[in-house]
This record gives sequence, structure tokens and C-alpha cells, in this order.
Amino acid sequence: MNTNEKWLQWAVELQSIAQAGLFYAKDEFDRERYEQIRNIAAEMIAHQAEFPVEKVKDLFCNEIGYQTPKLDSRAAIFQDDKILLVKEKNGTWSLPGGWVDVNVSVKENTIKEVKEEAGLDVTADLVIAVQDREKHNLPVYAYKVCKIFVLCTVVGGAFEANIETVESRYFGIDELPVLAEEKNNAEQIRMCFDAYHAEHWTTCFD
Repeated sequence: MNTNEKWLQWAVELQSIAQAGLFYAKDEFDRERYEQIRNIAAEMIAHQAEFPVEKVKDLFCNEIGYQTPKLDSRAAIFQDDKILLVKEKNGTWSLPGGWVDVNVSVKENTIKEVKEEAGLDVTADLVIAVQDREKHNLPVYAYKVCKIFVLCTVVGGAFEANIETVESRYFGIDELPVLAEEKNNAEQIRMCFDAYHAEHWTTCFD
């Protein structure tokens, strides 16, 4: 772990301690101290990640309760031994997916994201993997993310351009385009192919 990542880890740990303290502390003065710690942690993250401090506070200082990882679901959809990727506005490609909304399950979110980004109706059939993002993707984020890859089957629909993606296409394992590495990399795509080809797949998890 390089120096910048170590600083980031310390700041994230301080933020987590402060958030838990704000939730559980009863004493007004303790709460003020925890609030100060959280503000310092936000400033540390902003400095190291070169984010505006207000943006960092929006991400980390509006939550309550014990801090847990954010959930990100990604759909693996196959046709003729090729995997579906969607093209984002910056020109990179990713598996359809995104943050799990608070009012839906992982399964429901996977289905919803595919519809929004690829225009397809799918069934969510199998959890391929549950991954700790920072063990697999760069850059390291200032918050913990749990990535869930789900094997899906198309039952209808067709792609329509939308506010998030401009194109969808199926790719073979040896013809992958420029990937959105922060969301999915070639190793993760290969894992999805392995799951698709397996007769009996065992879910991978970190």
C-alpha cells in the first residue's frame, strides 16, 4: 500500500469511528468531539483525493448509524458466448449495473439497472461473486464498496439510448473494448465467462 492509500485508509477509519460515535453517544460534548473528528477526516480525504471538501462531506457526513460498505450490482448477460457491455458517455464500457438503491434488494436492483442501461428485461439467476472492490479495482475509493456480480438471462426488451449509456454490444473474451476499470476489469469479465461456462458454479467471495 502506497503512502497516499495509507493516509486514505486512516481517514476512512476515523470517519467510521466518528460516525458510530455520533450514533451511539448520548453526551452532547462527546457528540461535538465526534463531529469534529468527522470533519477532520473529511478534510484529510479531500486533501489526499483532491476532492472538494464539501463533496466529501456530502458523501460521508450525511449518513447515520454504523458505517457499512456501499453495494454495487453488476449483471453478466451472455449471447452466443459473448458478454453484454454498455458504453458510457466517456467512451468506456461496463457491465450494466450501479449502486443498490435503499428500497430494493440486490436482485431487484440488478434487474432494474439492466432495464435502465441496456433496455433489456432479465431474470437474475445466480450470484457469481461478492467482492471487496479495493482488492480488485482501481483507483481506491475513499469508501468501502461491496461488488456483486449476477448471472442473468434475457427474456425481452431492446436497447434504447438513455442518460447513462449510449450503446450496448456483445463482446467475446478476446475482443473486449476499453473498459471502465473502476467498475469492472478484464479479470472480472473473465470470471463471468467462467461462471457462464461452468456446469456447477460456486460463488466467489472475498
